[in-house]
Amino acid sequence: MQQYWKVGDLAKLTGLTIRTLRFYDQIGLFSPSGHSDIGHRLYNEADIKRLHQILSLKDLGLSLDEIQSVLKGHTYNPSDIVDIQIERVRKNIKTGQKLLAELERVAERMNQQEPLSIDAFISLLETMKLSHEKYIIDHRMNWERRFDMLGDFLNDN
Repeated sequence: MQQYWKVGDLAKLTGLTIRTLRFYDQIGLFSPSGHSDIGHRLYNEADIKRLHQILSLKDLGLSLDEIQSVLKGHTYNPSDIVDIQIERVRKNIKTGQKLLAELERVAERMNQQEPLSIDAFISLLETMKLSHEKYIIDHRMNWERRFDMLGDFLNDN
């Protein structure tokens, strides 16, 4: 007999949020194999293997569109994926170097007690935003997971 997991069970098993799993279903990236009589999403073992592929590709830095393409068998081979990773690492290094230069410029002005121009301040903030995007996304996912757990708790009580 085949085992099925509901979306909440799968969320707890994987550490993803229910909201994320629903979104993946909505965009056609990861849909359940079935539904219960009352419409609950039901995932089987093959679904979990597919989700593992998705999460592995996501960890490599691929976008959801790129992951969808890979899983559909479109023109991506392992060297393409490595090339994508290399480009992302280069971009992260470039962003980090830009942030370092901006911070050094600000520190120099502060040490010389020069006022910081609004353009320099805005440039610094924009660079900081770019360098912290992944942290912010991870932080938001953590909060979504907590909200889902709170919703589960409230629904159970």
